[in-house]
Amino acid sequence: MTRARASLGTQVECDKYLQAAKSLQTRLENADLQLVKKVSELNSHRMDSDDESDSEDAVNKDPAIVAMDVATQISFLGKLKFQYLEQNAKDKYIKSIVSDIDDAPIVTAEENKELALVNEGKKEKLKVAKGHLAEVQQNIRLLAPLVEQDYQRVKQATDRAATLAQKIVEARSSLMLLRQTHPQPRLTIPLAEEKLADQVTEMQTLSDNIQAVKQKGKTEKERVKSGAVDVENLRIEATEAEKSVKMSQVEEDDSRLVPLYDWYTASLMLQRSICNLEDSHSVSENELQLTYKIDAPPPTPPQRITINLIFAADTRRLAAAQTSGLEEMGVDVADVIQSHVQVNDVHGLVAAVLARARAAVSV
Repeated sequence: MTRARASLGTQVECDKYLQAAKSLQTRLENADLQLVKKVSELNSHRMDSDDESDSEDAVNKDPAIVAMDVATQISFLGKLKFQYLEQNAKDKYIKSIVSDIDDAPIVTAEENKELALVNEGKKEKLKVAKGHLAEVQQNIRLLAPLVEQDYQRVKQATDRAATLAQKIVEARSSLMLLRQTHPQPRLTIPLAEEKLADQVTEMQTLSDNIQAVKQKGKTEKERVKSGAVDVENLRIEATEAEKSVKMSQVEEDDSRLVPLYDWYTASLMLQRSICNLEDSHSVSENELQLTYKIDAPPPTPPQRITINLIFAADTRRLAAAQTSGLEEMGVDVADVIQSHVQVNDVHGLVAAVLARARAAVSV
């Protein structure tokens, strides 16, 4: 009797649930939600957050980040699958309880064994799949640095290609500008080689001329040095002769004066011939004018320069010096005059001016 009442109560409760489900189904059918008709529109709809996530996925291409995202999604899908299986089992269990006993599915031991075998096979497949996935993940970890290196190498090659392309464009622009600047006829390779050979020959000739001029300059320097030594000796001899003349105090008709005068005149002529001194005379009491002849290589005629030596009044100190005739040669001796005037070196001044003049003429 108690069992009959319990089954009757269960049957009443099942009828209530069944009636509630049918009423819910009727309400859904009458509601006209049109969810089935707008499946494609629902699937194609995208929110702003989806665009942002897509842009972030496009930017984040690091293999480590992708691996983390995959692991998170796998974990989420595993939990979702477990919840689905759990809810499905609960649904089946509730349906088997609330439904009629005659209509309830009967689960036998054979079916349980078959399900167990199916589960074992799925577990084996899952284990193999997990092993394969672990192997793939290990390969990804090993190959990710190599892929990064290849990516960097390709990026560098791309940058270099872009740079070279820019340089090629600039070179073409420069070439077009040169072609516009230098129209036809342009210099060809044979003409350029011929011109180069002529320039080499000309440079060799100029080099030989420079060597000859240097050798001639050395010879002239040696001659000037020897002439300066002779002039100094003659000056010393002239000074001694003047002293001897003053000491002897001979009279005008003394016979010893004639040979001394001849010797002194000959010494002066020798000095003039060595230094190419053509004329020397006193312009005033403290100014001496010297005119020198500068020999030039034939067929160029010799040139003449004039040096005016100005001394301080009642002294033998050099106050200033002026030159003329050097402007035509393109020689500037202002620094030489200033340096020798400061040290009161008359002979050095004359020698330096003559040396520069002769060097300018021989070039």
